[in-house]
Amino acid sequence: MRIRCRSDLRALALAMAAAALLVGCKPDDGKLEAVGESLMQLEQAACEKRGGEWKSDGSARFCLNRTRDGGENCRTARDCESACLARSMTCAPVKPLVGCNEVITSGGLRVTECVD
Repeated sequence: MRIRCRSDLRALALAMAAAALLVGCKPDDGKLEAVGESLMQLEQAACEKRGGEWKSDGSARFCLNRTRDGGENCRTARDCESACLARSMTCAPVKPLVGCNEVITSGGLRVTECVD
């Protein structure tokens, strides 16, 4: 009489998948993550706490930060915390730069950079 052992690979795969899902779980502390307007209010408060200025341009909202080297002379983007402005050859006073601006890249090229 022969005895055959059969392993159920499907059951093993399901058990491993369930274990993998449980590893990614975190304890429920009863708090939900902020989304939508609540998230925007939290980001605005964090921006202002860091000394930034909260801007709203239509549906876009962002934090405008002053740079430490704004107005200083530059030759390339590597010289600045934000961007090297091509017309004045000075570091941008804020970041991010919004709209279209002539800037000098880190490689020394003059380009028009547009950010919505």
